[in-house]
Amino acid sequence: MRARIVVLSLSVFLGGAVSSAQNAPQDAPAIPQIDFSSVNCSGFVADQHVPDEIRIVSGEQSNYKIAFARGDYVHINRGQDKGVRVGDRFSVVRPDKDPADVPWFKWQAKLMKAMGTPYVDAGQVRVVNVQPKVSVAQVIFSCDYMQRGDILQPYQDRPAPPYKDPAAFDHFAPVSGKPVAMLVVGKDYSQSYGKLSPVYVNLGSNQGVKVGDYFRIFRYQGSLAETVPQAKGYQYAVYGFGSAPTRYEWNELPREVLGEGIVINVSRNSSTMVITFSSAEVYAGDYVEVE
Repeated sequence: MRARIVVLSLSVFLGGAVSSAQNAPQDAPAIPQIDFSSVNCSGFVADQHVPDEIRIVSGEQSNYKIAFARGDYVHINRGQDKGVRVGDRFSVVRPDKDPADVPWFKWQAKLMKAMGTPYVDAGQVRVVNVQPKVSVAQVIFSCDYMQRGDILQPYQDRPAPPYKDPAAFDHFAPVSGKPVAMLVVGKDYSQSYGKLSPVYVNLGSNQGVKVGDYFRIFRYQGSLAETVPQAKGYQYAVYGFGSAPTRYEWNELPREVLGEGIVINVSRNSSTMVITFSSAEVYAGDYVEVE
């Protein structure tokens, strides 16, 4: 009998607890944000001089190390004489150059030149020891290898904007009427992209773009100047696989909306965009418009 009373009491208690939990106000679901690595490791393009007075000049085990990574100690060419203090934090960047130097689409080289110089985000260091004319810093965050000559910039937080639910993506979105540009090139000079790929676009603050803006990615069928090599007229006829009764030019068929991405870094004439959704593979030379 006593055991039955205990069980009954426990049931009443648990039922009340469940009821309270159901009636209690629920926290709103967290809005997803671009992660720290994407924001700080995607690189950027600058058309103005990036101050390069502070540099990595050497590091521990420099008799055999040609690159430095997280946890390593590097030597920088600033010390007490320039006001460096223990705890100072720097971002490490370096100018980048395409080793292949082969254009993927017709206007790629010209657009890249107008945008400026691409820079690699190599990571971050923190000063742990200061001497009269040099300092020792430890690599606390790595995106890429670091090497002698890399540029140090005083660390500044980069905002991590929230992004939209990809379920709301409109595959047939009408033309926005806002500025249009191209995916010019990707990080590490990649030419094809998918979700979370960083890509550089030839729109920047001069055209009103800001961090957190969205670009819609699209393509016209029949255009031969962009993306992968195409056979002329493929949009309405493919030899041996049927054809339309009439010809259709690239601007006579609906555009193909491929995906979208969020802006995480802006210079005067360029933006770094991270693709947040893609329904198909995206290429350098595909178009974007501000949503």
